[in-house]
Amino acid sequence: MTAPLLLVDGHYLLHRAWYGFASRIMSRDKTIDRTGVFGFTALLRKAQTQHADGFEIFVVFDSEDGSQARSGQDNNYKAQRPAPEPGLIDSLALVKTALDHTEVRWIEQDGCEADDVIATLATSARTEGRAVDIMTTDKDYISLLGDPSVRLLNTGFAMESRYTVGEHILPRYGVLAEQWPDFRALMGDPTDNIAGIRGIGAKTAARLLANGRRLEDIPSDELRPAWTEQWPQVLRWRKMINLDTKTALPRSLLTGVPTAPLPAAARALEALDLW
Repeated sequence: MTAPLLLVDGHYLLHRAWYGFASRIMSRDKTIDRTGVFGFTALLRKAQTQHADGFEIFVVFDSEDGSQARSGQDNNYKAQRPAPEPGLIDSLALVKTALDHTEVRWIEQDGCEADDVIATLATSARTEGRAVDIMTTDKDYISLLGDPSVRLLNTGFAMESRYTVGEHILPRYGVLAEQWPDFRALMGDPTDNIAGIRGIGAKTAARLLANGRRLEDIPSDELRPAWTEQWPQVLRWRKMINLDTKTALPRSLLTGVPTAPLPAAARALEALDLW
């Protein structure tokens, strides 16, 4: 039996590391900000210790051109996001070096967003019977939770609230996990700058999708004329929100072998001469 799998949204964890510490973590000569790489390695080690002992850990990063395909469908996609700080960008290469040093496998697939790579790896792992946890705060992954052996992990929450599973979605949002792309297409997704239909919020979207309906199943008499006019755009938004579970990836990315215990962040940086 191969090890369960922890898939890590790399840019999420780096962003959390960069902004999540009360004070900056500097090199010994106080000239270089090491908060990103220190925080990333510390948070990943903590996740392994508390939640993923005996798991294979695999980290996925967005590629620089990863969002182009979706932006081609709607040029507003993620357009509101500010450019990352230079220090944050510089930290990314150091994080990858630290992962290599600790023998944690990772990928940044050209032309792909991490969402699609993680969805593909999760789907592949499930065909082999492996349980899958995804470390992220991105709600797009909710669509994968129709499988009871897939969970979302947010270590920023209190211990008892860190996992989101499929059975949480209906009482929380009024829709099933499999309906998530339909739900978000109707009400919008501010994180990705997807507008949704004006006048449709979470409650109305859930009502329209009652009893497991998809967009195609909503009776026309339940839609206002203004909503019907926007329907082609809604279908396009759903396609953008849908995760690609068949992304072309190199073979044998996953080993099925548990990741060895990770060193303390300070020790990892010391070994890499990053202090």
